[in-house]
Amino acid sequence: MKKTWNYALLVLVISIFTLASLTGCSGAKASQTAANTEAAGFDKLQEQGYVTVGFDDTFVPMGFQNEKGEIVGFDIDLANEVFKRVGIEVRFQPIDWSMKETELNTGNIDLIWNGYTITEERKEKVAFTKPYLENKQIIITLADSNINSKSDLAGKVVAAQNGSSSLDAINNESEVAATFRDGAPVLFDTNNEALMDLEAKRTEAVVADEILARYYIAERGQEKYKVLSEDFGKEEYGIGIRKDDTELLEKVEKAMDDMRKDGTFAKISEEWFGENIGK
Repeated sequence: MKKTWNYALLVLVISIFTLASLTGCSGAKASQTAANTEAAGFDKLQEQGYVTVGFDDTFVPMGFQNEKGEIVGFDIDLANEVFKRVGIEVRFQPIDWSMKETELNTGNIDLIWNGYTITEERKEKVAFTKPYLENKQIIITLADSNINSKSDLAGKVVAAQNGSSSLDAINNESEVAATFRDGAPVLFDTNNEALMDLEAKRTEAVVADEILARYYIAERGQEKYKVLSEDFGKEEYGIGIRKDDTELLEKVEKAMDDMRKDGTFAKISEEWFGENIGK
């Protein structure tokens, strides 16, 4: 009986040491794999031959499809010039904007570049370049609306794009949002849909990026709309990149800096906005 017990104890001790050894090797292998993945980030993109930019193809004038079905916009022109300088092809992939960080971190896209607002919450999920444009979240109504201030939004149907910084800005003023009809904004997949709903008078106000809204209003007719003097706050646009793609981030930053210095950034801005509105 004693011999049996000693044998069982010996087997148990050997099993414990074997398991510890295997676990240590596995952990070291996993750490090495993670390190190799990080180090090979840009090399992998070069081998692939292109980078993929994710964007909302309705977000005028930053990145959108024109009447010919061509992908155009301010951010599109910037990205084309940046990757021309980096020396790698760029492809543009329309995405569901509410899923943008997931699309990035699962590898379906390599950058989020389309009027992408820098927020503390988003910084936890992606790495940002330094800001290249300023923006604010404005309130748009029809010209004959009796809405003239934030307090007038009480009891009204207010719309915003799902997953947008407009929605974040509204939620940051929860006491105002609570006064909307049903206590929250109505959400649309795109800003275009929200603004079209406003035109149809099913929605009474829209909160949207000023850059998009001003362009939309200019295209549809200034006389149809009113922009309130109050807004839901200022913000800055940046380019979102996976946190471990440090070399890609550095190359994009350098190209953008060079474009600011040599006047290319200003030229692209003037083509879209009539002036240099960049940072």
